Amino acid sequence: MIKLRDLEYLTAIDKHKHFGKAAQSCFVSQPTLSGQLMKLEEQLGLQLVERHRRNVMLTPAGEQLVKEARKVLQAAGQFESCAKALLDPFAGDLHLGLIPTLAPYLLPHIMADLNKALPNINFFLHENQTKVLLQELDEGKLDVLILPYLDEMDKFESYQLFDEPLMLATPKNHRLANKKDLSLSDLHDEKILTLADGHCLKDQAMGYCFSAGAKEDNSFQATSLETLRHMVASGMGITLLPALAAQGNLASDTIHYGQFQAPVPVRGISLVIRPNYSRMQCVRSIVASVRKSLNGIIT
Repeated sequence: MIKLRDLEYLTAIDKHKHFGKAAQSCFVSQPTLSGQLMKLEEQLGLQLVERHRRNVMLTPAGEQLVKEARKVLQAAGQFESCAKALLDPFAGDLHLGLIPTLAPYLLPHIMADLNKALPNINFFLHENQTKVLLQELDEGKLDVLILPYLDEMDKFESYQLFDEPLMLATPKNHRLANKKDLSLSDLHDEKILTLADGHCLKDQAMGYCFSAGAKEDNSFQATSLETLRHMVASGMGITLLPALAAQGNLASDTIHYGQFQAPVPVRGISLVIRPNYSRMQCVRSIVASVRKSLNGIIT
């Protein structure tokens, strides 16, 4: 009978393409992992792994079966989660994923209330880019995501939490600083500093900017909102920042944060889960708690 552990070894090889790193990720020795994979190949009568001196790769058969292995492991994880939820849906570990442009600014507002509302839940927080988070949610490595909703998430279930306005960050001496009735049309012909590719905020912000006739400043792309903030402070350009990221810095001596008049550019923040997730009572409590925590902070 095929063991779940053997399937974990196979998926680890696919991920790391290296026996040593795969074994380390599975917390076993390299000979143990290699030996178990050989036994699996003998059991199936198929070669799953091509073994080379410097690298490792899956055979076509291995590539096909590793997809099935992930489905089996996800189903096993779902089975275990369902069993735990039947014992107590409001207890146990819960892995929550957030993106870097949201996590450091949102978590201080919501975690105290979440811990109070769900005292028997052990929250594990994971920060990564949207693409990685969605993959890990799909694979069962994460339970819940809080992030801006995108069309590519339509295969998951989602609950809208709040709309976060985007604010215009400019140097104090910029022509748009302190402008009354600031609108997106004021960005016409302006160059906008942006995040690097891979950050969903870049696409959302530049969508608004392009519609207003603004252009992307390709001279530099930041890897974080804090880098963007420092670039604006040094007079290198202007950018759009989410309201939560701007809140603690509104009194800056070097940056002016302008609020747009209607239509206000926003990013919709949602809670995202897998379809048929077993701990829905817990999810509903998280949604209610986050909405309550942000009431009055985001308007």
